[in-house]
Amino acid sequence: MKYNEDKRTVMTLDAGGTNFVFSAIKGNKNVIENIVMPSNADDLDKCLYSIIYGFEQVKLRLNENPVAISFAFPGPADYPNGIIGDLQNLPAFRGGIALGPMLAEKFGIPVYINNDGDLYAYGEALSGYLPDLNEKLEKSGSPKRFKNLLGLTLGTGFGAGIVRDGNLLLGDNSIAGEIWLSRDKLCPATNIEEHASIRGIKKIYIRESGISADVVPEPKDIYEIALGKKGGNINAAKKAFEEMGEAVGDAISNAITLIDGIAVIGGGLSGAAEIFLPAVVKEMNSNFINPDGTEFPRLVAKVYNLEDEDDMQQFVKGSNKKIKIPGTEKTIQYDSEMRVGIGISKIGTSSAISLGAYAFALNSLDK
Repeated sequence: MKYNEDKRTVMTLDAGGTNFVFSAIKGNKNVIENIVMPSNADDLDKCLYSIIYGFEQVKLRLNENPVAISFAFPGPADYPNGIIGDLQNLPAFRGGIALGPMLAEKFGIPVYINNDGDLYAYGEALSGYLPDLNEKLEKSGSPKRFKNLLGLTLGTGFGAGIVRDGNLLLGDNSIAGEIWLSRDKLCPATNIEEHASIRGIKKIYIRESGISADVVPEPKDIYEIALGKKGGNINAAKKAFEEMGEAVGDAISNAITLIDGIAVIGGGLSGAAEIFLPAVVKEMNSNFINPDGTEFPRLVAKVYNLEDEDDMQQFVKGSNKKIKIPGTEKTIQYDSEMRVGIGISKIGTSSAISLGAYAFALNSLDK
């Protein structure tokens, strides 16, 4: 699936609560400058006008006809049918709005709408982290290849998408990958977002430093405090990210044991990976305790921190050897180490979502 060589053009949209940003992709690259329109979030007619006008302006700037429209839009939604439900950050959408069918009627081309977490995972699986990792394995001579990916976004909330062997798992209700509803290990009465989010980082810093909520720094500042680059409570700052890492590691463990693949993290908080990622991996490599006091690994596979150079080298190397095929003089390569890895997006969350939207449209057309 070499979408970077594809000659077809797809119109895209980055839908925010304040602005809509329109563009078009061909061969995994933007081919026009972004067009920004106000979302008019509280007025349905104006909001729909902005969407139609934005795509009209994109089409006018293209040298060829687009083959599809594909973009991420907030849920809840019936994504396969392009129907948007009651949205929080776009209150004009209430009672079910047939956005996809409207655009298909207007432009006469297929329209694909998905969740941003799903498209993020799809972009990383087809055009981002996963092919890059498999290329490293191939160059090393390893027979190992990875086909499954859990894409995670850490920021205002905690989102996820699941890709299995090149196919995006949407679920029967368009709600697969809702990892934010996992139980919070460190606060079992709540969901994981109480730790895995911007507000989670702030809450821990407030608790550990004893400051009031009205003066708490933003996570970027807390990260710089943890590194000693800014004044503040360095221990509280480190604790905020490390505690988040432990809680996130627990949630990822529950997901990855069912998916068995690579995990890649994006979103605004991913920039602090050097502090929280070791805690994530430590939790994932931790042990369960039997009633008799003996321990056994939480996961069948060993988890590697793919942002650590030594871990990456060992991950790529694996336990590769040649074994003899019984009854013959032939041999076959055998990598006996069951392993998964967790890393940070190299292409960025927004880019991964756009590439995911592009790939989803072309893959759907090809089917």
